[in-house]
Amino acid sequence: MLEIIRIHNELLGTYGDRGNADVLKFRASQRKIKARISDISYLDPLPKSGDIYLLGGAEDAAQLLSLTALRKGSILARAANKGAVVLAICAGFQLLGNKYATKDEEFAGLGLLDVITTPGDKRLVGDIAVQTDLFDFPLTGFENHSSVTTLGADAKAFGRVLQGNGNGVAGLDGAVNRNVFGTYLHGPVLARNPEFADLLIERAVGEPISPIDDELAQRYAKWRRALI
Repeated sequence: MLEIIRIHNELLGTYGDRGNADVLKFRASQRKIKARISDISYLDPLPKSGDIYLLGGAEDAAQLLSLTALRKGSILARAANKGAVVLAICAGFQLLGNKYATKDEEFAGLGLLDVITTPGDKRLVGDIAVQTDLFDFPLTGFENHSSVTTLGADAKAFGRVLQGNGNGVAGLDGAVNRNVFGTYLHGPVLARNPEFADLLIERAVGEPISPIDDELAQRYAKWRRALI
C-alpha cells in the first residue's frame, strides 16, 4: 500500500494543492499499485509510516499554525531521513527551510532544506515555468506569493526559472534534498506535470514503474508548455 499523507489540508489547502494527492493515487492505481490518501489535521499526530508526504500553500496565520504542529516530534524530518518522499508547495516549502520570517516576526523552520524565506517587496503572481535536472522539458505551474527564498550553501535549487519568479532571487525556484522537493509551482503541479507525479511514485516504491496511456493528461501538459 502506497501511503500518501496530505498534511494539514484545512490550513495548507488555499490554492488547490490538495489535488496533488489525487493525481498520485490515480496514477498509482493505473499501474495496479494500491494507494491510500490520509488527510491529517494539524490537531492530529503526523503518521510515521507515510511513503509520500504532501504540503500545500497557505496564508501566514495558517502557515504558522501548521509549523507549530509539525515541530512536534520532528516526525516529518525523521521520515525524510529514512527515504520518504516529501513534496512541499509555496508555504509548505517555506516551512521546510531553516528560517521563515514575516514582516513582524521570525521563526525557525523544520530544517529539511537549507533555505531561508524573508518578506519581499511585491506580490509575485502568474504563470511560471521551471527547467529542472529531472526532465528534458520544463515544468509549468502558477505562483502566488510575496516572499523571497534564498538557498544556503548546502541547498540545490529545484530548477531554473524560464518564466515567472520562483524564489524571487537568482532566477531559481525551490530546493531539493534527496527525496525532499520544495517549489513555488501551484497548479496543482502534479496535474500540470504528470511526469513529475510518476517520478515521485518511483521514488516512493523504490523501483521503475511502467508507462501508462493517459492521453488527456499528456495533452494538457504539452499545451501548457507550448504557452511558455
